[in-house]
Amino acid sequence: MNAVQNVARAARGLMAAAALLLAAPAMADQQWPAKSPEGLTLQKSSPHGAVYVREGADLGQYRSVGLLECLVQFAKDWATDYNENEPDLNLQITPEVEKRIQSFLSAEFNKVFVEELSKNGDFQIVTQQAPGVLMLRPALLNVEVTAPDMNTAQPSLEMVASAGQMTLYLELWDGGSSTLIARIIDGEADNSSGGMAEQANSVTNKAAADIILKNWADRLRKALETARAEAPAPAAPTTAPAVPAAPAPAPQP
Repeated sequence: MNAVQNVARAARGLMAAAALLLAAPAMADQQWPAKSPEGLTLQKSSPHGAVYVREGADLGQYRSVGLLECLVQFAKDWATDYNENEPDLNLQITPEVEKRIQSFLSAEFNKVFVEELSKNGDFQIVTQQAPGVLMLRPALLNVEVTAPDMNTAQPSLEMVASAGQMTLYLELWDGGSSTLIARIIDGEADNSSGGMAEQANSVTNKAAADIILKNWADRLRKALETARAEAPAPAAPTTAPAVPAAPAPAPQP
């Protein structure tokens, strides 16, 4: 399979999973297949997430981590539903507002994961794919912001019990062989206020997003540390074509 075919195959896999996840909130009894299309085996699952790992994969061999750009995609009809309940046109969600939120979440994901994974020198963060590097290909799907900051002079007076929700879709690739070795899917909703209504603004929205992102990054770091503690001596790495970058978000109907 050549590089172009590899990119196309990976893109189809990511967006197929995205389509499944976009329907997941309406499915309280979400069932995950025992095997992914790529042959990964289901290790853990819940109604809101799953962990798939390739049989025989050694996640403990890695000392370096590379992080690709994080794709961000909103929940279907999120902006439409929000605007239908907001009579003030100046406070409605526009494509510019969506792009600003996407850019923020993508950059914040990178910032938080780099900080958490490199904490105490646990992992070296690199910018290039190479043998011995664990490549992370992330996406945030089903993103909903309860009271998005419209960046206006008028302060927000909206009270919310939750800042919103989003679903992590994270692929782990071996940097030497360009093999997909694990996939993590986890939906999380903000509960930082304990269900009590609080005033929403850009500061509270950022804080809520950071709590969820740090939780994901911390859990990943601890899982990799555990795997490394149990891993045998690493084998000599090999080279391979680059891991494909995440595709553009699927257009909303």
